[in-house]
Amino acid sequence: MFKIKNIITLITLVATVSIASAQIKTGDSFPEVQLLNNKNATVKLNSFKGKTVLVDFWASWCAPCRMANKKLVKLYDQYKGQNFEIVGISIDIDKAKWLKAIEKDKLKHQQLIDPKGFDAKTAVTFGVDALPSTYLFDASGKLIAINPTEAQIIAQIKKNKK
Repeated sequence: MFKIKNIITLITLVATVSIASAQIKTGDSFPEVQLLNNKNATVKLNSFKGKTVLVDFWASWCAPCRMANKKLVKLYDQYKGQNFEIVGISIDIDKAKWLKAIEKDKLKHQQLIDPKGFDAKTAVTFGVDALPSTYLFDASGKLIAINPTEAQIIAQIKKNKK
């Protein structure tokens, strides 16, 4: 019995360390993420390399996310021509509600879905434990800030302006 308990503890510890090490951290490159967008096309996150990229995790049922969407729409409209992209990744389980929210919030930037809630592989990779959660990548594809301020985002866009 004692050995089984030790084995279970060891397996739990290894699983915890594996999950923790899988989470992206500042200085890491774009993770290998490939998801469907709202037009049913497959999009690879690393295809945006060369641009300042803000990855925004959100869901249609998340009131703070929906409020943040209004600011993201303005930010995107203002800077989309300056080598800047926002990639929304929804963890909605209900695709229809996600699509309705995109339309209602007038989201024009790239929208992807990983429909397994907080258990979605992408959410686990990024270490998302609350919504909204944002991740700012520089033009080389390196993560430079987690939940950056608007000022940090704009400073990075201006730094990468071509």
